[in-house]
Amino acid sequence: MIRILLTGVSGQVGSALRGPLCSIGTVLAADRTILDLSRPESLLAALDKLSPDLIINPAAYTSVDQAEDEPELAHRVNVVAPQVLARWAANHGVPMVHFSTDYVFNGSGDRPWREDDSTEPLSVYGASKLAGEAAIREAGGSHLILRTSWVFASRGKNFLTTIVKLARDRQELRVVADQIGAPTSAQSIAQALISIISRKGPHEQDSGVNLIKHRFAEADGLVHMSDKGETSWHGFASAIVGGLRSRGVQLAVCNIIAIDSKDFPTKAPRPLNSRLDMARLEQVYGIQMPDWRQALDVELDQMSFSTS
Repeated sequence: MIRILLTGVSGQVGSALRGPLCSIGTVLAADRTILDLSRPESLLAALDKLSPDLIINPAAYTSVDQAEDEPELAHRVNVVAPQVLARWAANHGVPMVHFSTDYVFNGSGDRPWREDDSTEPLSVYGASKLAGEAAIREAGGSHLILRTSWVFASRGKNFLTTIVKLARDRQELRVVADQIGAPTSAQSIAQALISIISRKGPHEQDSGVNLIKHRFAEADGLVHMSDKGETSWHGFASAIVGGLRSRGVQLAVCNIIAIDSKDFPTKAPRPLNSRLDMARLEQVYGIQMPDWRQALDVELDQMSFSTS
């Protein structure tokens, strides 16, 4: 049983991974009291003490608009801290998984982004995540960077839980309709990553950490991972509200109005095209992600509602 260091255990992806990872190894669940990514200088001592065989790092600074005002903090958490983790991992022969985002792209066109497409982030957040990717590659160790999009879960702060609350309190919602991507459930990500880490092919003789390193190298250390299909934030909100109504949840909302991004200005610009091409995920690992609507149904079924 390998020792798996999992960061961000209170976040969406970290929470989804924690249970399933127990079937693979001993999970070293690291919250901020154990690994504080905002203090990169403290990480080496913690890593030496924990001594993991595999590092999985979903922790990140994810406040997209706030990052415009806190670029130094975003840089520490999203660039310097992953660099420290990756260098320690490389020096100790430990493979590392790191999560990134569709925000590394500029959102032009309407073709799904491939792993080898040019990147041009529009925001401080996107730039920090892209620089974090580069820092991990430059460390030279075995790694797998997973770019995903529009992550949601049945708990925590995310688009799904926000719309659920707003739909119960407001009669009208105005939601952006010109940004297109794939909502992706944290559970979908967790299940796919577990498959990558644990599955052994018929001709693969290695096991444990050596097998994981081999699997990461197959994808050249970078793969896109999002649920299938595409929609807008307006379409996502409409599907959430429809799912709530079909489950008998009492709602205040009557209208969900589609608006353009220019009508909902934000401090940090968002990419209009967040589609991710998953050919590499399917060809290298044989993984078929679920449709985002199916993933949404799973999350809604796990939420507790008062129907009165």
